[in-house]
Amino acid sequence: MELHRETDADTWEVEALLDTCFAPGRTALSSYRLRDDVPPARDLCLVARGRAGEVAGSIRFWPVRVGTHDAMLLGPIAIHPTRQGEGLGAYLIQSGLDRASAAGVKRILLVGDAPYYGRFGFRRLAGVTMPPPTNPDRVLGIWDWDGVTGDVTKAAWPGTCPYDTSTPDHLP
Repeated sequence: MELHRETDADTWEVEALLDTCFAPGRTALSSYRLRDDVPPARDLCLVARGRAGEVAGSIRFWPVRVGTHDAMLLGPIAIHPTRQGEGLGAYLIQSGLDRASAAGVKRILLVGDAPYYGRFGFRRLAGVTMPPPTNPDRVLGIWDWDGVTGDVTKAAWPGTCPYDTSTPDHLP
């Protein structure tokens, strides 16, 4: 398995993987409204390729605001159906969290299953509201969420990210 930063050259293959894993209607989800016209934090986004060069998995991060605070929205994370159950999802999540930590990201949120993401340290975020129709029990976060509440909205910075998402050379 080869893990590398997602580049523009990976985009069509990653989009095809996302369609395979989530169906083409995935872009109708409310979390996609937070991503519209906002570039991902490209240095945090990762692609895993198998031995034949195929995209086996991907993880993306997007800058958002929660109330008056900056945060990163993790997702989507996708593993090709033929590669599920191999631990690749956990590897991508942990690698992404390591990169985000090295870049100084203070808080990350996602919409997902607490039992799965809890093993990475994610916990339910009371007082943080994703756009509807999101189940509040599935809004999870990690790291510095003390005193952070409010609506999750699109990042207010066009084309840039408030974090230096460049990462040390020892990270993929």
